Amino acid sequence: MANPRGGRVWADRARTLGTSAAFALVVVAAIACSGTKSPGPTLEPAASDTGTAATGTNAVVTRVIDGDTIEVSYRQRTLDIRLIGIDTPESVAPGEPVQCFAMAASRFTTGRLDGERVRLEFDVERIDRYGRTLAYVWLGDELFNETLVRGGYAFVTTYPPNVKYEHRFLSAQRDARARERGVWGRCAGKTSGNRCDPSYPDVCIPPPPPDLDCSDVKYRHFTVKPPDPHNFDGNHDGVACEF
Repeated sequence: MANPRGGRVWADRARTLGTSAAFALVVVAAIACSGTKSPGPTLEPAASDTGTAATGTNAVVTRVIDGDTIEVSYRQRTLDIRLIGIDTPESVAPGEPVQCFAMAASRFTTGRLDGERVRLEFDVERIDRYGRTLAYVWLGDELFNETLVRGGYAFVTTYPPNVKYEHRFLSAQRDARARERGVWGRCAGKTSGNRCDPSYPDVCIPPPPPDLDCSDVKYRHFTVKPPDPHNFDGNHDGVACEF
């Protein structure tokens, strides 16, 4: 025979559970209606060293060495940064005279970058043979390497595998050359860089003599038009020094 007292106990427990569940539902509904959410931790966005300008800054320029080389404070370290893909006229090379427009390039870089917060973006290879860190330098949404080329302060100098922005740089150089900006209009007759053979419109390579090979020039993957006096385009596909 069933114990009536036991039945009453189970009934009381059921009623208690039902009341608790109903109360929980009321609380959940109240929170949903009020739009109140439990506060969570605030997370800072992670900074990616391979990102672009949109990801902010990660370094401060502490000194400008010359037009294409700067010193920065990066992650509590001091680094010498060589801008990738470009080359300004030499102003501090040991044993070499100051080249035409070199001081103008150095002054321009100093005026734009000294003391500024910038973003360093790296490519495949990070260190050059002199121990300098290779980087693209973003000033806000401006790729400063490209700015130097477009203003005629620098030539395009490509060393694979660091070629991410090569086409942007070559386009900027064509524009600077066509408009005779900087070295293209101010240094005629003072550097070999202004004796530019028209067979190589993307870069500045003097005509023969002497006859040059790809190993003699600092450019790669540049456009070639007939007659190609240096025979850089061995397979005749319109692109020179493809290695």
